[in-house]
Amino acid sequence: LQLYTGTSLFWESVALCVQNVHVHNSHWCICFCLQTELRSTGTAHHFSYPLNTSDYRILRMDEDHDRMYVGSKDHILSLDLHDINNDPHIIHWPVSERRRMECLVSGKDANEECANFIRLIEPWNRTQLYVCGTGAYNPVCTFVNRGRKPQEEIFHLEPGKIESGKGKCAYDPKLNSVSALINGELYAGVYVDFMGTDSAIFRTLGTKTAMRTDQYNSRWLNDPTFIHVHLIPDSAERNDDKLYFFFREKSSEMGQSPVTQSRIGRICLNDDGGHCCLVNKWSTFLKARLICSVPGADGMETHFDELRDVYIQPTQDTKNPVIYGVFSVSGSVFKGSAVCVYSMADIRMVFNGPFAHKEGPNYQWVAYTGKIPYPRPGTCPGGTFTPNMKSTKDYPDEVINFMRNHPVMYNAVYPVHKRPLVVRTNVDYEFTTITVDQVTAADGNYEVLFLGTDKGTVQKVIVLPRDDLQTEELVLEEVEVFKQQLFVSSVVGLTQLPLHRCDVYGEACADCCLARDPYCAWDGKSCSRYSASQKRRSRRQDVKYGNPIRQCRANKNTLEMVQYGVEGSSTFLECQARSPHAVIKWHLQRDNSDRRKEMRSDGRVLKTEQGLLLRSLQPSDSGMYQCTATEKNFKHTLVKLQLVVLSSRAVNNLLVEGGGGLVPSSLHSSSTQWTPSTGQYKDLLTILSQPEMSLINQYCQDYWQFGDPLLGAIKAKDLKELKEQKKPRNRRHHGDGEENEEQEDAET
Repeated sequence: LQLYTGTSLFWESVALCVQNVHVHNSHWCICFCLQTELRSTGTAHHFSYPLNTSDYRILRMDEDHDRMYVGSKDHILSLDLHDINNDPHIIHWPVSERRRMECLVSGKDANEECANFIRLIEPWNRTQLYVCGTGAYNPVCTFVNRGRKPQEEIFHLEPGKIESGKGKCAYDPKLNSVSALINGELYAGVYVDFMGTDSAIFRTLGTKTAMRTDQYNSRWLNDPTFIHVHLIPDSAERNDDKLYFFFREKSSEMGQSPVTQSRIGRICLNDDGGHCCLVNKWSTFLKARLICSVPGADGMETHFDELRDVYIQPTQDTKNPVIYGVFSVSGSVFKGSAVCVYSMADIRMVFNGPFAHKEGPNYQWVAYTGKIPYPRPGTCPGGTFTPNMKSTKDYPDEVINFMRNHPVMYNAVYPVHKRPLVVRTNVDYEFTTITVDQVTAADGNYEVLFLGTDKGTVQKVIVLPRDDLQTEELVLEEVEVFKQQLFVSSVVGLTQLPLHRCDVYGEACADCCLARDPYCAWDGKSCSRYSASQKRRSRRQDVKYGNPIRQCRANKNTLEMVQYGVEGSSTFLECQARSPHAVIKWHLQRDNSDRRKEMRSDGRVLKTEQGLLLRSLQPSDSGMYQCTATEKNFKHTLVKLQLVVLSSRAVNNLLVEGGGGLVPSSLHSSSTQWTPSTGQYKDLLTILSQPEMSLINQYCQDYWQFGDPLLGAIKAKDLKELKEQKKPRNRRHHGDGEENEEQEDAET
């Protein structure tokens, strides 16, 4: 999955909530929504244009044109940000038949490899995009004309502009590559050979010297998987600007067996390489390890070593964005993933710290304690500390040689507070992608995390600060995939969905407040999208504490309903809290009793997230059932259900004998015999006609077929005849036959 906020997703599963699960001082809950519900309400918009393609990847958002550019197999798509199905612009860019046959002859797969998989879309200027694809294991690039203004509706390939994509796009569509087009130069982390063994960070295009990392030097790059690239300025001096690469790679630093480690690397934009050594190769490349771990009580740390995705959250200070990273566990000991947050101050401190150096009989990594040449390796020419050096070619040879042999920093970058923001262990999924939206609520600003998983779901998570410098994590919703929009792409499709669905939190102020969704607030009538411009008196929201007592007026009116069950069968009492963080309890007050008993799961009673299942009903199960929700010391009754257990003998006699049964006032007893009058029988039919009896009918049918061997001879037509008796008759006048029909009705 790929996630992008335009500052839309596809949900599917059953209504389910896992409550009161604590993971590393975090309280979290998962909720699912029906795919059919989202489709019927028009919430989710799946890209439905008929295309023979796959492998959708959102590669560029263009807010100036209100367009989203998507790469897929043999196609380039330009979609409306407001409605992805509204007038899509599509370019078909396949490889030639000759190239496809050459790919097949080399042993590659016809569907998964021998096609043009679009992997790079970068804005070249106001009217053109630079686009690259794998070209059936022969990377190609070209220009796309998108027009100057949105209303021009121009979107086509520029004729005669196709060029080689080597060093810009990978040969293999399964290999990750990252890119950034800055000032006419293309910077890319990519594998540049057919076999997928030569990985490099490249600079191509533009007027500057073409550059790359040192070839086949495992100290620089060791079988990396590129994740993200981002330009982050170091100071007001533009010559200090650095490009940061995020990747994971194999490393033997911790011993002889290679392990996977996550990395952050950087280069200077104005790096021209060395004069005699490292010619046309980066002379400012440095990298450091990214740590995301959970400290244990015994001092040992559980490491999440595999970086999966990175999101850069801008701040008012462009030099200090917040960096979110998604990590998973390497190896097969257990499955887990985490989200860690890093500050640029900590990252710069590591890059300004000691270099890693191997020495000693065991060739161990230690901090380099020798003399550091001037200018300090990794410093940009013409910047704050080297104003008189205009190019890296002016650097002394000892600086260049030191850089070549010491590209790794000794210290690692740890997350803020030295621990992850979100952790998942002992679950059957892992986080794979992340995007973050900053939301202004009535009580402050919050970051909402959208986390994609390897199961095709997306969790919507908010993390709240606590007084003890810890954090509390709340999973607001989980959704399954297939301007306030979230866009999700995958191999099979593309979908958009609003970041908020406030109406799902119910029709009460307390439910809206308890949901603690920063996008939503109670406006006096409904739970709706929060707007900071609304008058304060009309908004009710408390994200940090979720206290409805301070926000909402008391509402003591609870709807009371009557539900019927048949003795010996099962019935389900439905109750589900709108807030995903509430704790549900059931209490029973039996008839003729003032005491209330809490219902707990046992052999006959099963508590579920949707309600209470009672199996093998007994007359003693009759009574008033109350479903209460408790959250943040706020307790309120959601449902009151009066359960009436019908005697199985009465129902059986009614069905078998056409009239045997029990009086309504004695339906709780299974021993009293009664022959009903016509009026009493109509009362029973009225009971059986209640909407709740749709479930009872099914229970009865199951009971007749499987519950009592003595009733095995009853056929399905008995149920049909009973239903026909409840329907009004269409009387016809046919002379003498009319009297006979009326007599039959009276007998019935």
